[in-house]
Amino acid sequence: MSRIQLGFHINAKKCIGCFTCAMACKNMYHQPVAVLWRKLYPLDESIYPFSHRGFYSLACNHCETPACQAACPVGAYTKRVRDGVVIHDQDKCIGCGNCIRSCPFGAPQYNPVLRKAEKCSLCWQRLDQGLKPACVLSCPVEALELKDFCKADLSSLLAFPPGFPVTSGINPSVRFTLPQSPCIVRQEMP
Repeated sequence: MSRIQLGFHINAKKCIGCFTCAMACKNMYHQPVAVLWRKLYPLDESIYPFSHRGFYSLACNHCETPACQAACPVGAYTKRVRDGVVIHDQDKCIGCGNCIRSCPFGAPQYNPVLRKAEKCSLCWQRLDQGLKPACVLSCPVEALELKDFCKADLSSLLAFPPGFPVTSGINPSVRFTLPQSPCIVRQEMP
């Protein structure tokens, strides 16, 4: 069996900032108000000068060597061999926060109701049924794609675009297409 590593392609060139991906995740998992597994980040004007048009839609990056898994003292994190998805087991979690502090991307979130950590699961239950993750399925402009990082040609995509934390050793399973300047369309008046 060949190796698979699923991850996200975030196409900021297509993203319109509608928050549909984040809302699809929220609707699927019913997290408390303060807990967001997927967030939409507007790009700082120093990165992209059109702040109303540049966004990164971010969640857990299902890293090749997850910092959250290494930091967890009770083994609440596992990385699935068959597809590389990093899963958090709520039943094992003791709420110590080590995973939250160790993740350079801020993926694990503290759930104040459960007093435990939680994070994007890449909708592994949906994947097991042959379905796309809720965030990918819901994007109206296909700015989010699920890719197999072992088979896809990622050569034209960026691993660490401006504004995204540069890390070594954990290899996040996320790649980016940067936004482009919007085209100015002028219509001549008759």
